[in-house]
Amino acid sequence: MARILVVDDAAFMRMMIKDILVKHGHEVVGEASDGEQAAKLYQELHPDLVTMDITMPNVDGIEAVRRIRAMDSQARIIMCSAMGQQAMVLDAIRAGAKDFVVKPFQADRVITAVEKALQ
Repeated sequence: MARILVVDDAAFMRMMIKDILVKHGHEVVGEASDGEQAAKLYQELHPDLVTMDITMPNVDGIEAVRRIRAMDSQARIIMCSAMGQQAMVLDAIRAGAKDFVVKPFQADRVITAVEKALQ
């Protein structure tokens, strides 16, 4: 079981991810709606893993990955992106993300990415 921080500006997306994670025995320790909140919560909660949306207001997911990795070079972050954001996904991987999951989510793909990132 992992302690996970879920980051997405859309509340229904956070709820979908949360449901998938909880059903598979993980604990969602926090939720954030932008990258700035995500970095603050990461520092407070020290989760095992972060699921991170790319496109968000204020601070986007790629900048949030950079900020979190600057605090913790071992941070495990999975990007969640809509189709057509491949260039941004590559930027996120370069910034230190471990994997990415394409929206709309397939529960098994989310869990596979989580398990892979936690190894």
